[in-house]
Amino acid sequence: MEEWISHLKGITAGNVVSFFIEAGLVLIGNWCLKGLARLLALKKPELKNRFLPAAGSLLNWITFYGIILLFLVHFSTTKWLFEPLYSKDGIKVSAFLIIVAFMIVTLASRIIKLFTKYVLSNIYEHYNVDKGLSYTINQIIYYTVMISALAFSFTIVGINLTALGAILGVLGIGIGFGMRNIAGNFVSGIIILFERPIEVGEVIEVNGKIGRVEKIRLRSTLVRTAKEGTLIIPNQYFIETIIKNRTGAEMRAEVKVSVSQGVDSKLVHRLLEDAVDQIKENCEGILMTSQLEIRFVNFRNSAMDFSIELPVVNFEIKEKVESELRHSISRLFDDHKINMPPITTYPEK
Repeated sequence: MEEWISHLKGITAGNVVSFFIEAGLVLIGNWCLKGLARLLALKKPELKNRFLPAAGSLLNWITFYGIILLFLVHFSTTKWLFEPLYSKDGIKVSAFLIIVAFMIVTLASRIIKLFTKYVLSNIYEHYNVDKGLSYTINQIIYYTVMISALAFSFTIVGINLTALGAILGVLGIGIGFGMRNIAGNFVSGIIILFERPIEVGEVIEVNGKIGRVEKIRLRSTLVRTAKEGTLIIPNQYFIETIIKNRTGAEMRAEVKVSVSQGVDSKLVHRLLEDAVDQIKENCEGILMTSQLEIRFVNFRNSAMDFSIELPVVNFEIKEKVESELRHSISRLFDDHKINMPPITTYPEK
């Protein structure tokens, strides 16, 4: 402790004041350049959507790293910055090395995100690369660069990668049984990225819930539904179970209804058609190009089962159309004194 205090004594008030003054100048420069970028965007509106966000993000990160470099330059003459925080078997880890390793990893992450967002996106658009494939390529590039940056930062700090690999191998055997699910989800994530059974932007059905794939991560996949919000699904689920991919299929609102035995089935069919005609005028999102399907699907002890399938634009509107259709059917059945069986149980498909 006394040794550290003696090292800190090397920091002068002049170093501290000059550092804060120069850091303030960097922040002012950031503000001025952002103002200049906004002026350019006003003169050329076509640059606003692409140029302004990229320029602002780039300036923020240049400012951040500039302040860190100023810190290293101003305090590089003090011993505390290079004093080992950890020392074992010839490995000496100092605050300076930790800062450098942090800069390498974060800079690599930021550069690759900017590259994929503002460079590769234009390439994908030019060559008409679909969204799922472009996402897979971006993720592969990102993880490759980040693993390389981490390995390089470990080398800078002085950690032997061969020894680290051996340690991780031993630990992996020990904790492997306790982390089987995590490891399985990780491997499944890699399989999904390369094999692409599902892709970002596709509509899938999971446990009767329909949603759109928003993001595929190494451990889990995010699926946004219209009603339940965002589902976080472990990647292993997609490898081990049957998933319905509804992207290429026509999205259909489906309502099942049962009526008591003895009711005129042809009358029920006509009323169901009328119910559909009523909601077409008030409910947006119904496709008029595809054919409506009304089917008499089954007999039961005291009931007759009917099914109505109506093509809709997307899964977001599906449940709203189904609700409106049920309201319309209920009104028509009440008007014509058609009763439903007291207990309605639908057979499994």
